[in-house]
Amino acid sequence: MAQIGETLSDKQKYDFKRSLEEVRNLHGRGTELISLYIPPGKQISDVSNYLRGEYSQSSNIKSQSTRKNVQGAISSILARLKYFKEPPANGLIFFVGETSYVGDQTRMVQYTLEPPEPITTFLYRCDSEFFLEPLTDMLLEKKAYGLIVVDRSEATLGILTGKRINVIRNIQSQVPSKHRMGGQSAQRFERLIEIAAHEFYKKIADTATDAFLNKAELQGILIGGPGGTKNFFVDQGYLHHELQKKVMDTFDTGYTDEYGLKELVERAKEKLVDMDLMREKGLISRLLEEIRKPDGGLATYGENHVREAIQLGAVSTLLLSEGLRKKRFTIECPSCGWKDKVTLDQPPVQSRCPTCGSVTVSSEGVDLVDDFFDISEQMGSKVELISEDSEEGEMLMKAFGGIAAILRYRIGG
Repeated sequence: MAQIGETLSDKQKYDFKRSLEEVRNLHGRGTELISLYIPPGKQISDVSNYLRGEYSQSSNIKSQSTRKNVQGAISSILARLKYFKEPPANGLIFFVGETSYVGDQTRMVQYTLEPPEPITTFLYRCDSEFFLEPLTDMLLEKKAYGLIVVDRSEATLGILTGKRINVIRNIQSQVPSKHRMGGQSAQRFERLIEIAAHEFYKKIADTATDAFLNKAELQGILIGGPGGTKNFFVDQGYLHHELQKKVMDTFDTGYTDEYGLKELVERAKEKLVDMDLMREKGLISRLLEEIRKPDGGLATYGENHVREAIQLGAVSTLLLSEGLRKKRFTIECPSCGWKDKVTLDQPPVQSRCPTCGSVTVSSEGVDLVDDFFDISEQMGSKVELISEDSEEGEMLMKAFGGIAAILRYRIGG
C-alpha cells in the first residue's frame, strides 16, 4: 500500500490498468453492481454506517434476486472494510456485485483498488454497470512537450505526450523564394519577402498559443528546423511571452513535416532523458544491439528462453509489453500429484493426467506480467514495462512476443 507522498509503482499502475479493463467489460442483470469511492481522510466508520443505511434501504427493492444481490455486495464490502483502519493515501475503490456469466449463470466479482491519484469525493452508486468515469484520466501521461519545426517554406506543430507524438497542424508559407523578379526593385521585393515571413511567423505563434498556452501539463517547448530560421523565430520573440519562457532549446532537423517532429524528438533525447519515450528507445536500442552481435550478445527473447534466464539469475533488465494478455495456469492431478504450468490466452480445457489418466484441475491463472514481476523480484532482475503506443513497443510485441531481456552475462553455447 502506498504511503502519503509516494506514487504507485509501475507494477501497481499496471495492475490498476488491467483491473479497469476487466471491470469495464462486466455487466449486471439489474441495478445491482456497486461502485464505492472512498477519498483519503474519510473515516472508515462513517463509510460503514453509510453502507448499513443502504443495506436497510435495499430491503425495499421489489425484485427478490436484485435485492439479494445488492445486499450480498454491501455485506461483502462491509466485511472487507474491517481490514482498513483508514483509507490509503489516494483513497480506496470497491467494485462489487453479481455479474452476467455464461448462459443464465452469474458470478460475484470483488475488486478492491487503490487509484494512482487521490479520489476527491465520496461516491456510492448502484447500477447495471460499474461507474468508471472518475478514473478515465488517471492513467494518462500528464507530462507534455510542445514541438515546432520550422523553415521559410512550412512549419509543423505537434505535442509529445508520454510515448505519442500527435501532429497539431502543418502550415504552408506564402513566403516568396529569394530571387529577383522582372520589373521589381530588389529592395521592394526584399521588403515583400520579409513582410510575408513576418506574417508566417505570426501565424505559427498564434497556432502555438491556441495549442499550448492553457495546457497545464506542458513541461516545455522544443523547436527545430534546418538553417537559422528556427533561431530567428525564437530570438525575435514571436511566441507568447508565457510560451517563450518554456522554450527548452533549438535543434537542427532536416525536415519540417511530420517526420521532422520525430526527428526533433530524437535530436532532443538528452533533454528528454526522463521521458518514457526516450527511456523505451534506449532500452530497445540496447536490446537490438546485443541481438545483432554474432554471438547473440547479452540478450534473449521469447517466454521460455527469458524465463530460463531469470531462473539462472542472468537477467539484468526484463522488457515486458503492456500489451500482453495471457495468464499463467497451474494444471495438476488431484490423484497422483502431477503438476505442470502453461501460458494461455484462456483457461485450459479439461484434460487427463499423463501419469495416471485422472481428470486434471487448473488454477484461476496469474496475469503473465505479474508472474514475471514476481520471479524477477526474487532474482534481483529489474522489470521495464514497454507501452504498445510507441514504435519500440510495437516492435517488442510483434518481433519478440512481448518478452525480452538484457542479460548480465551470456548463457548457453
